[in-house]
Formats: sequence, C-alpha cells, structure tokens
Amino acid sequence: MSNKTPSTNAASPAGDNAPGKPGAATPGVSQPDGKTTPPQDTDAQQPPAAVSATGCPFHFGAGSDSPDPRTQQGEYLTTAQGARLSETSKSLRAGERGPLLMQDHHFREKITHFDHERIPERAVHARGVGAHGTFVANGNASKISKAKVFKKDAETPVFVRFSTVLGSRGSADSVRDTRGWATKFYTEEGNWDLVGNNIPVFFIQDAIKFPDVIHAGKPHPDREIPQAQSAHDTFWDFVGLHTEATHHTLWNMSDRGIPRSLRMMEGFGIHTFRFINDAGETTLVKFHWKPKFGVHSQVWEEAQITGGMDPDFHRRDLYDAIEAGAYPQWDLGVQVFPDTEDQMFEGIDLLDPTKLVPEELAPVEIIGTMTLNKNPRNYFEEVEQVAFCPSHLPPGIDVTADPLLQGRLFSYLDTQISRLGGPNFAQLPINRPQAPVNDNLRDGMHQVGSHTGVAPYKPNSLDENNPAEATVDEGAFIDVPVAVEGKITREQPASFDDHFSQARQFYISLTDIEQDHLTQALSFELGKCYEETVKVRYLDVLAHVDQALAEAVADNLGLPHPEKQDVADVTPSEALSQMGGTWPIDGRQVGVLISTDLGDSADAVGKLVDDLFAAGTTPLLVAEKGGAVKIGGKDVSISRTYLTASSIEFDAAVVVNPPANTDVNTMLGELERHKKAIIAVGATGKEALGGARVPADQKGIVAVDTADAAADPVKELLASHRVWER
Repeated sequence: MSNKTPSTNAASPAGDNAPGKPGAATPGVSQPDGKTTPPQDTDAQQPPAAVSATGCPFHFGAGSDSPDPRTQQGEYLTTAQGARLSETSKSLRAGERGPLLMQDHHFREKITHFDHERIPERAVHARGVGAHGTFVANGNASKISKAKVFKKDAETPVFVRFSTVLGSRGSADSVRDTRGWATKFYTEEGNWDLVGNNIPVFFIQDAIKFPDVIHAGKPHPDREIPQAQSAHDTFWDFVGLHTEATHHTLWNMSDRGIPRSLRMMEGFGIHTFRFINDAGETTLVKFHWKPKFGVHSQVWEEAQITGGMDPDFHRRDLYDAIEAGAYPQWDLGVQVFPDTEDQMFEGIDLLDPTKLVPEELAPVEIIGTMTLNKNPRNYFEEVEQVAFCPSHLPPGIDVTADPLLQGRLFSYLDTQISRLGGPNFAQLPINRPQAPVNDNLRDGMHQVGSHTGVAPYKPNSLDENNPAEATVDEGAFIDVPVAVEGKITREQPASFDDHFSQARQFYISLTDIEQDHLTQALSFELGKCYEETVKVRYLDVLAHVDQALAEAVADNLGLPHPEKQDVADVTPSEALSQMGGTWPIDGRQVGVLISTDLGDSADAVGKLVDDLFAAGTTPLLVAEKGGAVKIGGKDVSISRTYLTASSIEFDAAVVVNPPANTDVNTMLGELERHKKAIIAVGATGKEALGGARVPADQKGIVAVDTADAAADPVKELLASHRVWER
C-alpha cells in the first residue's frame, strides 16, 4: 500500500484530470485563429538541463560579463562525460609489458573521437578562410527593398568565408582560381546568405552543367594531379568545347585569378535578384562588393613563389590585418534595373549568369559598408562548419529564374546534409539565426533544440495553433507572384547563344599590361596540356574573341595561327580594368632590409619605422640573424631573417645596409621583377642593388640619403600598388 501523499491534480472520479492529456492547453472545436506564445511544458514534463556542451548552465547574459558557457569549463582534465582523469598519456594494460585492456574506457573514448574528427570537405570551395564583422546600411536601398538590413544606420553582424574553388582543403592560397565569396548576414528577420565570387560571371548558364565543369577542372581521376590548377587537358578540353565558359575563363586567366590579398578583391553576387519594397513594387538588382583598399593582384611568378614559400599567404594576410587593426572594408552596392517582363537591359539578358552589365550602363549605387574586425576563435567550429545557401533570404529579397541560381537553391541546401551530418546544420552556433526561430522541424541527426508542445504541424488545436503564419504586414517572406508561361522544355533563350561578345569586351577593356598578363597566362596553361588538339581548338575559341590575342598565344605555343573570325563590335568598359588610381595603404607590409650592425643609421631607421607605422603600414625589419637591434636606445625585434623571409611578404622594400649574400640578391631581383617599390638608402643601399644586378635608374626605384627620408616615397608608390611603368 502506497504511503505517498496524493497529488492535488490526481485523477478525479469524473476523470477530469486523468493522465494522458496530449497538451497543456485545452482545445476548442474550431481551429484557433489568434496568436499565442509557444506551448509550455506540462507539470509532468521536464526538458534536459539547460547546460552547454561543456557542462556550464546557460542563462541570459552568459558570455558578456560572465565567462562564455560554451568554452571549456574547470581546471581539470575530464572525460566527455565530466569524470576527472588522473592519466591521459598511458593506456591501461595487463602488466607493464602486457596487452592493452578493452576496459580502458578513456582510451576508447579518446581514440574513437579522434578517428571521427574530420567531416567530408566541400566538393568545391574546400580551401577557405573566414572572419566576423558588421554591415552598416546607409539607407539608399530602402526605397527599393523592404529588408530591414537595408534601413539607414542598421547594423548587422556578418560572417564571411573566402575560398578557392578547385583545390582541396590542404591546397595553397595563391593558385590561379576563382575565389568564392560568401557572406552570412545575421539580420533581425533571419539569416541572409549572399553567395558569390570575385568574378562577376560564371562558366555555365545552367546548374545542370555544374558537375561537368567541376569534374573537368578537378585533378585527373587516374593520377589525382594536378592539384588546385586548371593548367591541364581535361579543363581546356571542356572549355574549348563548352564555349559559354569563354567569358569566365578569360577573367580567370586575367590578374583577377591571382589576387594580392583577399582584402583587395572585388566581389559579385553573379546572379540577378529581385527586390520588393514596402509598396510591393519590384526591382531587379546585381550585387557588387567594392574594396576600400582597391583591386590588386600578384604577378604570376610571385604567385608561384608564394605557393611554395607560404601556402597560407591569404589567410595569414587577412588574420594579421584584422589583428593589427587594419580592418578590411568593402562597400556593398547594387546595379538597379527595371523589372520588365523580358528581364533584359540594354540588350543584355539579366538571367544569363555568363553576362554582366557594364557599370557605364548601370552605375553601382552604394547601399552600405562591411567591416571585418574579428578573427574566428576556432577554425573548424566556424569556418569549416559554416553553411551558406542562396535560398536563405529575408523579406524584401527574392530570386529570379536565372537557371544557374535556380539550381543553386537546391544544391547548396542538399550538400550541407551530407557534409554536416543531417538537416539540423542551422543549429550549429555559426549558422544559428539571431532572430526568433519557431519552425515545426523536429528530430534528425544532431538535434540540439529542446522543443515543447505536442503538435509540430499545421493546422493544430492542441498547441493553440502555435506557431501562426505571419501576414505581409507582420514581416512574412513573400515569393513574388511572377507570371510564368510556356511549354515544358529543355531549350534555352536565343540570347544565351552569344558566348563571345562580352569576352571580347572584357579583353579590350584591359590595359596593355593586363592584356600581356592574360596572354602569358593562357600560354602557360595551354602549354601544360598534353594533347595538341586541345590547344588548337582553344586557339580557335580565342580567335572569336580577338585575333591578335589568338596569334600571340599560338606563337608562344609554336602552333599555326587560327583562322580569322568575325568578332563582336563592342565598347570597352573602364570599370573592368583594375589598374589606375591610388588607394589606401593600410595593412601593406614594407621590408626594411638592414644588417644587425646599423651603425650611424639606427636613429634614422627608427624614425622610418615610426613613420611607416603611423601611415598604417606594417614595417618589418629583416636582418641576417634573429634577435634585436638597438634603435633609439631600445631593443627592437628583428621581424625576419634573410634565411626565412621572402620577397612575396613585402609590398615595398627600403634597402638600408643588408649583407652581400645570395638571399638578399634573390629578394631584390624578385622585388624588381614584380614591379614593387624599392627605396635605396645611401651608398650601402645602392651597393646592394648593384650586387643584385638591379639597375637603380628605373621607375619606382628611388635613392635617398638617409633612412628617415624613405617613408614619403614608400607611401607615394604604395598607393598605386605596383610600378607598372617599370
């Protein structure tokens, strides 16, 4: 016989409180039409304890004034279950020389977790780097989009991931490739993912071709070489036959394919999107990221040296700049087009992702500025697990019928399920919206939500019909009711058949120097192909772009000139060239080449370093050995030695009194060939140039009497990035 005190809500004789009630609320006969808060637990229910993955209680405000509950807790080493450990370097065994014991639960937990630490890397964009920041809107987009992220002075947290496309996660940063550029805006209306590239067009017009272009660009399947390169037969075989890739291919072979820094790249949304404003009016737009530091590139030899000397060059450059306070910034802008029935603008099909709209025809209107100001705490948790999908959109932004975009809406969501282990990837901390989520999605692998209620379906009465659908006035996302007509077909518009006019426009818009770089890149890549027919075929493609270009590449390959073709009559666009103008020099690195015995130059070198720091650059002292040198009575650390330093680290160099050796000669020779500013100080600086056989009477090589006079010419020359006149 039980001696427990009966509960006050125990079942009554009438059965009013009998166990088994499905929900906390009592439903009515009609479907509820009001709005209610999420359902609450019944008295008999209890969720898992509100503790973090590391055993710390969660509470409002945690992580601000108090320690972050998500980080490791306590002073002692524990198992994953929280038991303290006394030993983690020796396994449990039967005797000092005996076999290991299966009962060693710590060994099994430690090794099992280690064996499963890796997740599938991305099929494309595997090599990436990311950073946190903010986006501040200027209000200019409010008249054409209702999205709150665009309201004047609205500040939105962002996370950005830059990447190469073809290479594996362990490949080099400086390879010739398109760079992925994905931005996650944590808006108050839900996450918005703007997923684009540093090139405004793409290789394909229809997403069904995506496996083909990637299979062609990836290493040959028999030997798994070459890694992270397009300089091989399968790529050029494909793009020579698939001529809609011509425009993107020329961008890839241009200087845009080997950026100096991620901070110095332009970004593009590629596709045309649709904005909806508060009045329900629609506008078509293309997104552009404009870097505050300008668009700059390496030269090809420099990029190759970088891949060997520092394969992590771009990620190191980004993280170092943020740590130094030289925060990367980009203006976000849009080109605006009327939302006409044919979705054409000035004869350009806005649904063709291999086409761009020249800025002379549709200027870019700036709508806000993004600043990256924090590095990740943990690479895997954030950069590797972040998931971007073009379908993540807030109210006020919608998609168009661009056939590449349409396919990406499916593919990006689909790939996260296999890569991140199930449909709950949005619950990972880096992917979580910073807006209320009540989605009726339940269960699945890695479910970490603690849901209440019994009715995760619509309509319901047991949970008082929570959650309710929102109206437009309440901030609901609206799929714009665009008229669609036509028969089911696999045909495409005739406008998609033009594969060469914009490729020609891009080429003739480049400066002579940029055209020469592109010619050399094509010659290098095609020269790496084994099959001559692949080379001959692509020379014919180039003849449809520019005969002089095709003949120059043919001469470099030792092949006959292709037959001359009719080419499009197009107007150059100055915006397509990245040369010209001057730019901020914040975060640029200047090598100060010295000897550990500075002699009378010490004070002048100290003044030089101070001036360069004040200008926002990062001066690095390079000497024959590590340690420090006396400057102004203080020990100043040597940043690099000639054994460890490389010319690729420096945007300019001040040559003070380096030792006469081959390392210095190599560095100076490369600085000269890569068109970087060189300032020679006094007789010792000139002697160093002479020893390296670098003529001192060239453009961008300046002689000064003392080191403290070198700062001004460095700043002036750096503003133009390189001395292309040399």
